[in-house]
Amino acid sequence: MEKENELFDEPTKVTAKKGEVVLDGPDGVDVKMTPEAAEETGDRLLEGSVKARGQRILGKVSHRPT
Repeated sequence: MEKENELFDEPTKVTAKKGEVVLDGPDGVDVKMTPEAAEETGDRLLEGSVKARGQRILGKVSHRPT
């Protein structure tokens, strides 16, 4: 399986250390961010997750109104 297409079902661990936000995720993800970058990333993650859930739900609907 190609790593770029791998789908993870475990959340990333997030900690704050010395004024930085540290992400420790699956498959060796290790990222440090400023608090500002982490806040914007968090907003984008929430927006994307809501959109993806909606797509999943709509994918199960047998018909859609026109």
